[in-house]
Amino acid sequence: MDILTKIVNDKRIEVNLRKALIPTKQLEQSILFERETVSLAQNLRESDTGIIAEHKRRSPSKQVINHNLNVFDVAKGYEKAGVSGMSVLTDGKYFGGSLDDLLTARASCNLPLLRKEFIIDTYQILEAKAYGADVILLIAAILTKEEIKTFSEFAKSLKLDVLLEVHNLEELQKSIMPSLDMLGVNNRNLKTFEVSLDTSKQISEHIPSDFVKVSESGISSIEAIKTLQPFGYKGFLIGENFMKTDNAGQSASDFISELSK
Repeated sequence: MDILTKIVNDKRIEVNLRKALIPTKQLEQSILFERETVSLAQNLRESDTGIIAEHKRRSPSKQVINHNLNVFDVAKGYEKAGVSGMSVLTDGKYFGGSLDDLLTARASCNLPLLRKEFIIDTYQILEAKAYGADVILLIAAILTKEEIKTFSEFAKSLKLDVLLEVHNLEELQKSIMPSLDMLGVNNRNLKTFEVSLDTSKQISEHIPSDFVKVSESGISSIEAIKTLQPFGYKGFLIGENFMKTDNAGQSASDFISELSK
């Protein structure tokens, strides 16, 4: 069984437990539910660098990345560095994240926040909104076309941006629909964990220009970004590159000023 299947199976159990604990009514009454969201897609369109910086403690492919940085400092640092948005991993079992991380990030910055999660239920989209997210991630590999449609339309009704992640052309073709804002190409093969920027290059020409193109995974150098920009990419999700340092914000700041040269 590949890692994605395993994560999704665990996620179904987790979501059912959460639903039993916190009714949707309670989420809808959250103080952040009425908050006006900030569009990540808009930020990326207007940015020259397009960095989406991530808060990630660990991952199945890298194990521990960094357990010492606190979310508050990371979010503040990223905002000061001038990133276009921040991605917050909220999966606990495999990535060491939580919804509290999202809440803390929301309290410490005004950046558009992406809830990075394995979404398999509309309940998680309500959670995202209630905990201060501006954007949700949908992963084409784990969803049917109908689910992508249902989830993305529901997110739009809550004024959330939608980033859909694909790994290959087949996933892209089943997923293209007007309720998406951004299309992310993940350069990591989830079965082998190998990373290749060629994935982003090959898929780029098949992405209609009304969607903001985002490249994810394996982007750790200025060269990688400069290679992908001519292919129309406006967003670059950078995870462990900043997180593996002692000061994620400073690391993002140095990276962006180098990129802007």
